[in-house]
Amino acid sequence: MLDDAEVIDQVWDAIIVGTGIGGATLGYALAHGGWRVLFCEKGQSQSGRPEFRGDYAESFTACNPTQAGTGPEALRRAGRYWEFIEDHSRQKVRKLSPFIGAGSGGSSAIFGMAMERFFPADFEPRQNYADVAEASLPDAWPISYDELTPFYEAAERLYRLRGGADPLRSGPVPTFLQPPPLTQQGQEMFQFLQRKGFNPYRVPMACEFLPGCSCCQGYLCARNCKNDSERICLRPAVVRHAAQIFDECEIVRLEATRSEVREIIANRKGRLLRLRGRIVVLAAGALQSPRILLDSMSPLWPAGLANDSGLVGRNLMRHFNDLYAVFLPSTQHGSDNRRKEIALGDFYHHQGTKLGTVQSFGRLPPASLLAQSLENDLHESPFHLLAPALSLIQPALHRFLRHLVNRSYVLATIAEDLPYADNRISLAAASGPERASSLALNYTIRSYDRARIKLFRALMKDLLRTHRFMLIKQAENNQMLAHACGTCRFGMDPHSSVLDRNNRAHGVANLYVVDSSFFPSSSGTNPSLTIAANALRVAAHLLGSDVGGLTNGESMDVPSSAAGDSGSAPGN
Repeated sequence: MLDDAEVIDQVWDAIIVGTGIGGATLGYALAHGGWRVLFCEKGQSQSGRPEFRGDYAESFTACNPTQAGTGPEALRRAGRYWEFIEDHSRQKVRKLSPFIGAGSGGSSAIFGMAMERFFPADFEPRQNYADVAEASLPDAWPISYDELTPFYEAAERLYRLRGGADPLRSGPVPTFLQPPPLTQQGQEMFQFLQRKGFNPYRVPMACEFLPGCSCCQGYLCARNCKNDSERICLRPAVVRHAAQIFDECEIVRLEATRSEVREIIANRKGRLLRLRGRIVVLAAGALQSPRILLDSMSPLWPAGLANDSGLVGRNLMRHFNDLYAVFLPSTQHGSDNRRKEIALGDFYHHQGTKLGTVQSFGRLPPASLLAQSLENDLHESPFHLLAPALSLIQPALHRFLRHLVNRSYVLATIAEDLPYADNRISLAAASGPERASSLALNYTIRSYDRARIKLFRALMKDLLRTHRFMLIKQAENNQMLAHACGTCRFGMDPHSSVLDRNNRAHGVANLYVVDSSFFPSSSGTNPSLTIAANALRVAAHLLGSDVGGLTNGESMDVPSSAAGDSGSAPGN
């Protein structure tokens, strides 16, 4: 490993800002191809850190992520985003800390591991919403599903996905590694959906399912069986291909001419650094990548770097996610409900309206976290005056929530969000030449999309009408930014996009963005596989070659017993 002085003195082939799915996958591909790669990660490196693993940060400490004090530090150590964003979406400005990752692996370190392809129709978004003039949807992505298909296949092998094929998808059937058998609850739900005439399948999961696997969603994996970007790409790039990583390294701004980035100004543990790379890649996420560009304004770039279009930070999308806690006969016996097992694509398009995916969610967070979330939501609601009364029913509330957590099989709906120019991330307040600016969020749900949310809920209510269930509404919650995307969209026209079809910033020869910021539409399913596939596509473009050699089982610590298993999973 190089010392700090040697890192600073070099001109790197590529400096990659962020180590989530986009940044780590691209960086690994470039390092594997012989490039000298430096990763810059704002959060801490989680490699070799045993604390704050295997459970939510809030379960280890008494911290409250909505307050200052010890909370932010605990979140930071647990690989979670610890800073506050000013939410200007309501009359009263409030501060929120989105539930996303920050640290090596980015959000993939805490993701639920479901990795699915978009549908071919997702690459032609305007045809799905022809009458929604207000949405800034392009007719088509600048790349097609067919162009991305070989990179989808490569990403599925690289992240060692286990699952089954969606019977509603056309074309060749993907080959996944074998998943474990369905749990009793999963089998019951799978058969229930089949009897109703639906088409469930095993959701593709980036997980090794080692003995005792808890399907660590929302927190760092304690058993090293989550195939996140740190394990699959970042560590192999560093250990085997001489890449370097600067963690706790916040990018303050980029210094650029009108045609190229010359230097990266970074603050690492209180020390201001100047870093130089032949190629600079932003992969800090759909919130922080536009922040870096907006913070990089200069006389040459008065609206922010690469922002001649005025679209940096705009067209913010997330997903409209709801949870359905279903009480199956088998759940009353306390069987394992931690696994995310099945998915359903029957509602992706419903009678001319595009909605999204249904997936099993896994176990809800602990009762104490749910109670705190309810209290926070009540404080922010029109009924905030009732919040003090909540303490009077705390014992009964906790008993109910424990029952909900331990005795329900949870389904999640993922509905597509649409891009609107005034839904955006912007700078709240500059922090000076040595610190990054804080962020402001402006995001409102349009009436058209509220109607789609309502329709999805009605369809789910009808589907589950023979069971007891509880709808946990999350679609309207602005803190649910785990699938944020769209804030540096790519396209063919520099006037209506920030990046070109190869994810290079228009007019800046050596600047790329490869996180979910590049999405011009959000689809109705998890974004991580599309981010990974596109990163491999960009790597092939930069290397001038294919990336087939990346799928040779080089990821770190893959169990030898799992290395040879293969084959598509049966439905049940």
